Amino acid sequence: MKTWSEVAEVQPLASKIVTNSIKKDRISHAYLLQGARGTGKEAIALLLAKDLFCENKTGVEPCNMCNACKRIASGNHPDVHWMEPDGQSIKIEQIRDLQKEFTYSGLESNKKVYVIKGADTLTANAANRILKFLEEPSRQTTAIMLTENSQWIIPTIKSRCQVIDLKPLDPVSFQHRLIEEGMTKGNAVLMSALTNNLDDAFAWNDNEWFATARKLVVQLVRVYTNNPEDVFLFIHNHWVNHFKERNEQEQGLDLLLLAFKDILYYHIGNEDSMVFFAPQNEMLEKAAMTFSQEKLVTVLNAILQAKRNLKQNVHPTLVIEQLTLHIQR
Repeated sequence: MKTWSEVAEVQPLASKIVTNSIKKDRISHAYLLQGARGTGKEAIALLLAKDLFCENKTGVEPCNMCNACKRIASGNHPDVHWMEPDGQSIKIEQIRDLQKEFTYSGLESNKKVYVIKGADTLTANAANRILKFLEEPSRQTTAIMLTENSQWIIPTIKSRCQVIDLKPLDPVSFQHRLIEEGMTKGNAVLMSALTNNLDDAFAWNDNEWFATARKLVVQLVRVYTNNPEDVFLFIHNHWVNHFKERNEQEQGLDLLLLAFKDILYYHIGNEDSMVFFAPQNEMLEKAAMTFSQEKLVTVLNAILQAKRNLKQNVHPTLVIEQLTLHIQR
């Protein structure tokens, strides 16, 4: 999305809020854009930054051709700073470096823009430190904070930002687009449950690691239903060895969540909502006999808690072990 017109097609309310501010020259000193991956947070941040620096705007639309627009798009503008988590979090040292920039005038104008990706990963000290800027705003400085998990943003930061909620993309439209681009219907349904990002969907669709991850989830469900006494052995011999990085561990839990949701859908006769298993999969009947509806609700809650524990930096092996115990009970 390179224009506000394109944003309006996907996020009409967000586009209207920001473009009205631009028209009235009332751009907020701080924005919090909150929405799932692929909903357009970075595109909106880029467009807003371009609007502030573009040399040849047409109404609210940046030209995307001038020197300023091109440098912002490439991440090379000296007065537009992007910050993202260093590892699993944004640390206080990163905020200190950012605060040093606050004290300097812009290199090419008095305007400065800061975009903070993954704002929910700010450590407690970093979050408290960033409040200094938000509490003492400069008219020439604009902060844009991006998050997929707004519940992890501390209230004092939220209260000092203009919060813009980005609506989830329509999964059916996304599926049609994936199929039009050459993906099989079954894979398109699964990808639309995992992401709203076209590039991510096709990268995973062609990725050998992801294909193995799907197989491991199927195998894990089979072990739970056929040989539950072997679950811990399977976890340590296969699961832990494959899901090594934090993002991989999160994706493994996402796939496991979808698999157990499908078992619940099978239980209640809502097979049209299934995304992980094909409706005729031979495992579903056995799994539905193993797990009652009440148990499946407990399992789904346990997987969601495991995802929260990963976000809070609990050791991943401990997370999957605890989850295994919850599912076995």
